[in-house]
Amino acid sequence: MVLMMAVVVITAASLAAGYLLGRLRPWRRAGDWAADQVRHAGAWVRGGAGRQAVVVLVHAVTAPRTSWRIMRTPATDAPVPTPARDPDWVANRTHHDKGGTA
Repeated sequence: MVLMMAVVVITAASLAAGYLLGRLRPWRRAGDWAADQVRHAGAWVRGGAGRQAVVVLVHAVTAPRTSWRIMRTPATDAPVPTPARDPDWVANRTHHDKGGTA
């Protein structure tokens, strides 16, 4: 009798856990989160080495083919536009730039 009750409880717990995992989809959510972090690199770079390690590990585990493709692709240096500075900016100011109303 006790063995039968244990089997019923284990079966019910397994079904409930399977249902919750199917509804919550933690694997897919973790993969989507890691892909977003890799795609939008600005936020996770500022997160530090620990966050980078977590993102890379989760992305490699949840999307191994994509991770392998990203790792094999050489990084391209995107040119960052730098503003041109005018050394004579004081001499070239207009009346409006000086705080005037014209």
